[in-house]
Amino acid sequence: MEQEAKVLVVDDEERIRRLIKMYLEREDYVVDEAEDGEDALKKALQHDYDVILLDLMLPGKDGIEVCKELREKKATPVIMLTAKGEEANRVQGFEVGTDDYIVKPFSPREVVLRVKALLRRASTTRFLETDTSARNVLVFPHMTIDNDAHRVTADGKEVALTPKEYELLNFMAQSPDKVFDREQLLKEVWQYEFFGDLRTVDTHVKRLREKLSKVSGEAASMIVTVWGIGYKFEVNGE
Repeated sequence: MEQEAKVLVVDDEERIRRLIKMYLEREDYVVDEAEDGEDALKKALQHDYDVILLDLMLPGKDGIEVCKELREKKATPVIMLTAKGEEANRVQGFEVGTDDYIVKPFSPREVVLRVKALLRRASTTRFLETDTSARNVLVFPHMTIDNDAHRVTADGKEVALTPKEYELLNFMAQSPDKVFDREQLLKEVWQYEFFGDLRTVDTHVKRLREKLSKVSGEAASMIVTVWGIGYKFEVNGE
């Protein structure tokens, strides 16, 4: 039996929080609530949640600011709740580290499905369900990507990545030295989250490099910018 997943639901409307909580608890998730950005950030930093459902428009700190500050300390998966017509804000959300988004009005069933999907991607115990031909562990000089454990280590030290950062790194690492343009990466890694905003890719690559460089400069240098085209994962033989 898997350990119960903990979810933080952040919305200033009590009706929405209670509705989401009811549906998630039916799936045996443990649910906490927060009604504003300050409380959400405090709880997110104090506790280790498996997923945070975060409303974009909040009193005080909005969802963008909460996610941005959270990403400075933690890689907790975040699903942003946004209203129709806030596409620019959703793009901004991806830039600060949001992993997925749900547009209001939504069905509670959709929320449950998205949470389950994100938990599958982020779980440290899941096995690869979609690509059985892929190697479970990718080993490179200065970096190891363990797909079974969903873990990246650089020079022997673990690197905390968000699900999207992990997926981006793993996708490029599956095809060493192949150049991907930004459109390809948006389509393959973000899929239905594709907005055509190339800054989303650039921001995630920048964050990936920053996190890797704190542990290993050599590992960070494996993500190479191909000017005028995109990026590649470069493996230097040693």
